[in-house]
Amino acid sequence: MVVSRGQRDNTFYQVVRRLVDIAAALVILLVFWWLLLAIWVAIRFKSSGPGIFAQRRVGRKGVLFTCYKFRTMHVGTLQAATHEVTGNSVTAIGKVLRRTKLDELPQAWNLLTGEMTLVGPRPCLPSQAELIHERSKAGVLELTPGITGLAQVNGIDMSVPRTLVDYDQRYLKMQSLVLDAKLIVLTALGKGSGDRVAPPLQ
Repeated sequence: MVVSRGQRDNTFYQVVRRLVDIAAALVILLVFWWLLLAIWVAIRFKSSGPGIFAQRRVGRKGVLFTCYKFRTMHVGTLQAATHEVTGNSVTAIGKVLRRTKLDELPQAWNLLTGEMTLVGPRPCLPSQAELIHERSKAGVLELTPGITGLAQVNGIDMSVPRTLVDYDQRYLKMQSLVLDAKLIVLTALGKGSGDRVAPPLQ
């Protein structure tokens, strides 16, 4: 058991995290703009609908915000948690984007606005009442949601809310710059995965 006050009152930690978030966002938007454009064009060319998918998510302290991703599913797909959506809904290019995590790149804008950070609990939908309740009880909603996190690199997704919250709370208590750096490197190396969709319908 880890007993810690966490890093919420550590000004140095919070400032460094914020600077790293801004730097990462600027690199993605200013250096890799061509990659963002290429992915957007490929999505529009391969399937009808917008290239960017915007969805309301639950942020820090339960405040709702708009999360941006490259669209990986067909237009008209049920607005639900990913594990509640079947694999038939994922487009051909969407499968590649989800596997490589490139669909997360537009969240660079969420990093700039401070609505998300590089490392933290994955933001859920307002409709995921059980997960929101468990996160509230565990104090996890005090954290800014992240693009990657301890649960994600361990292959834990939102289909198992209580297990997910256990990992979220563990991260809350173990937060450090070293741990954040480790999780970022593990994610870059392909460790873990995003939320899994349900098996395709036959």
